Amino acid sequence: MSNIPKISEAEWEIMKIIWNKNPCTANEIIKYLEGSTEWKPKTVKSLISRLLKKNAISFNEEGRTYYYYPLVNEKECIKEESKSFIQRVYNGAAKNMLLNFIEDNKLTEEDIDDLKRILDDRK
Repeated sequence: MSNIPKISEAEWEIMKIIWNKNPCTANEIIKYLEGSTEWKPKTVKSLISRLLKKNAISFNEEGRTYYYYPLVNEKECIKEESKSFIQRVYNGAAKNMLLNFIEDNKLTEEDIDDLKRILDDRK
């Protein structure tokens, strides 16, 4: 069983900022999101609170300011989310997901060479 918490789509937006700008304050997160979402500061603070409860993040207190930092590794979260997605959408069949991706996306020669190399390495 993984110790990676289940993170909602909105919480992912907060986590991306915290992973990128570690540590950061709630006001920094709010300011960063101003152009890309219509979330009110209260919404952002609620999402931060949910992430704290899930033990995805923690904080250091300096005076009256809280500096948030991640408790979970970004790559591990992505890996866990990928597994969950493949299980949920493709019944665990990564091959079907990969085939669907390849058929529906324009791949460059470089992309194809990279995929071949990765598959050869897995043999």
